[in-house]
Amino acid sequence: MQSANDLKQLLFSINHKSYPAYKSTRGAYQFPRYTLSIDHVQGDPFAAPSRVSVHISGKTAAFPAFLYDTYEKRVALQDYLLRQFARAIAPYSFRAKGSGKSGLLGISRCGQEILERTACVLNPSDGSLIVNMEIGFPANGRTIASQELICILFDFLPGCVEKSLFYRALDPKACANVAYLCEDQQAIRAALKEKGLTAFIADGSILPRETGVSDLPMKHAVPFTSPESLRVTLDLPNRGPVSGMGIPLGVTLIVGGGFHGKSTLLQALERGVYNHIAGDGREYVITDASAGKLRSEDSRSIRNVDISLFIHDLPGKSDTTSFSTADASGSTSQAANVIEGIESGTSLFLIDEDTSATNFMVRDELMQRVIADSEEPITPFISRVRDLYEKLGISSILVAGSSGSYFHVADTVIQMKEYVPYDITDRAKTTAAEFPPFTASVRPFSVPAFHRCPQPGKCLTGSDRTKVKVMGRESILINKSLTDLRAVEQLTDSEQLNGLAALLLEAAGHKMDGKKTLVQVVDLLEKQMDEKGLASLLAPGRPGDLARPRRQEIFACLNRCRELRF
Repeated sequence: MQSANDLKQLLFSINHKSYPAYKSTRGAYQFPRYTLSIDHVQGDPFAAPSRVSVHISGKTAAFPAFLYDTYEKRVALQDYLLRQFARAIAPYSFRAKGSGKSGLLGISRCGQEILERTACVLNPSDGSLIVNMEIGFPANGRTIASQELICILFDFLPGCVEKSLFYRALDPKACANVAYLCEDQQAIRAALKEKGLTAFIADGSILPRETGVSDLPMKHAVPFTSPESLRVTLDLPNRGPVSGMGIPLGVTLIVGGGFHGKSTLLQALERGVYNHIAGDGREYVITDASAGKLRSEDSRSIRNVDISLFIHDLPGKSDTTSFSTADASGSTSQAANVIEGIESGTSLFLIDEDTSATNFMVRDELMQRVIADSEEPITPFISRVRDLYEKLGISSILVAGSSGSYFHVADTVIQMKEYVPYDITDRAKTTAAEFPPFTASVRPFSVPAFHRCPQPGKCLTGSDRTKVKVMGRESILINKSLTDLRAVEQLTDSEQLNGLAALLLEAAGHKMDGKKTLVQVVDLLEKQMDEKGLASLLAPGRPGDLARPRRQEIFACLNRCRELRF
């Protein structure tokens, strides 16, 4: 390994040369308290920035083991350090001058959720730390301005590393609080099953967000307060007793007038599958970790999915036990999403009437009289929601604003009024008894057999130069294959899509053989991430900054990839 002084001399020697001379800097250099590795050098100052990593030994970083002695705490600590480092380098970005991206200092931008990322990796066996970042190597035109890079690497970066990545420079209490919050959040997750709950929302939580495009908590929002009948008190290991609303297992209906907070509550529950940072307002909003948002999705691709539980006897005698389409309707897409959710292992469906196909959710009495059940190929969700819970153990939380039919099948009914929840189960049941329940002749409930075995098309495996482009949280483009993920609403970060792109390529190249089922393929992918780390998915031609997606989003991505044959 070369020394920091060797790097400085090399940079002096290539000053004013053409930009490709920067390639000679690739390698590892020992600085006084860390190793700087120049992993990739950009081709010119207008290209994607160079990739650089900082390596710190466990002895030097010196973080106490109790801060990372579980997977969840380690991820929380990595997230905290990443935020501290990002805050430290922000004032120095573009302080060094030049053309194009010269002087850029960049690292993953963390949102309100705590995610495992390749940008910061702490080794649990020895406490060593790796932080991966981007630096725009400076140039004037396409002529190297190495004196500016020397300023970045020898003046700016060392101070940022010193004050944000060493335990001795950080506030010990703040570090400990990260671990304590994580322990409390995990304690709530464990308590959900013990107490027969699907979710918990602590009193005082702030559920509304600042704006439609900002995930920060809304100022002056109404703090959440549980109705007495649903109040649960949990004794957390660090915070102590915490009271809030526990949503029981079964079928829960959220109702109320428009703009009173129904969808806001559901959206908080959607994000409750992740832990949140302190100050978010949803730190103690915890949902069953396998919960999946269920919605209609016009035009999505479906490959050989058994949707006969909901769709049957289609005109033209289409086989719905192995249904395929490149352009699904609202009802067929939502039916497929239910079946794929079961296949992914979810224990809770989250449904908003506003994003559902009306004919999939319910049929009213007048429609049943005009169009006989024998002439309707759709068995609505209302006819299956009880069976999903009683036979498969899958609960449902539904937001409804216009259909009262679900009162008959709900176990719990919560009314949102000016962002305050009220338990109106008894009143709703009493009133519903005055109206006939929804009835329809339906086929017996049967669980589909999950034996689909995916095989990748040439677009995923046939090129030595794979091109990957991730478009925000919307889609993944691999070569010419577009996977649309706009309707997968629990994806919170573009780096999760980077992770999905890497997982898709890993599965196509090494896991799919046409014999393993989709479940087995996803099991292998999760095993690799568990045993070898998320960084094991990094490879040439794949995105550089990854965040780990949940199992449910991995299934969603593979099911929507049009280049997979089932």
